[in-house]
Amino acid sequence: MKKKVLEYKDVEIKLDSDLKILGLTLIVNEGEFVFLIGKTGSGKSSILKSMYSENKILDGEAKISNTNLKTISEKNIPFLRRKIGVIFQDFQLLKDRTVYKNLEFVLNATGWSKQNEKKERIESCLQKVHISDLSNKFPSQLSGGQKQKVAIARSLLNNPEIIIADEPTGNLDPKSSIEIMNVLEEINQNGNTIVMATHDFSLLHKFKGRILRCKDGKIDEIHQKDLNIETVYE
Repeated sequence: MKKKVLEYKDVEIKLDSDLKILGLTLIVNEGEFVFLIGKTGSGKSSILKSMYSENKILDGEAKISNTNLKTISEKNIPFLRRKIGVIFQDFQLLKDRTVYKNLEFVLNATGWSKQNEKKERIESCLQKVHISDLSNKFPSQLSGGQKQKVAIARSLLNNPEIIIADEPTGNLDPKSSIEIMNVLEEINQNGNTIVMATHDFSLLHKFKGRILRCKDGKIDEIHQKDLNIETVYE
């Protein structure tokens, strides 16, 4: 029986807008690649934000990486975020630091102290996303695709049980999008669980994964053979 990395049961999520997500039930097992799809405003990003406690769980049962998201205290949220990896659409890299220093900043903030261990970990993560040669570059010297690879490497630093990716190809051209998806697919095949929100319909046909549609604050599953624009964005 596969381990449950994420489990929501009858969950209500607090949002900034008038939309409320009610009665949300979702299970993600270890090693899965899950696409979360739906039209703009359907709640995709809001659901992802609840997974790392940016949006509060108001009711129901919600656990990620053995952490109770409903009862988690403010002081424990940073510890939760060390156990999961988060990838954003806009990269969120520190502009005044090299690629290496961006990753080192995260390790310093999460308790790594030995220089040799930090160096080994950073080099390993850069190698996993195929950008070892960019470690001394600054973000301004990188393409969008390269920046997102740095962000993926950053998400891997603390061996997360699950990686949450919010529109990771949203700011990229089609060629770079495919490169990023190839990297994510490779990481998933090496055992990492990934939940990814996307509005890019073409990716759903090119890459395998479980497809969940967000609609009216609820989630249902769509099989790849049934995919079309109408079923996703109706």
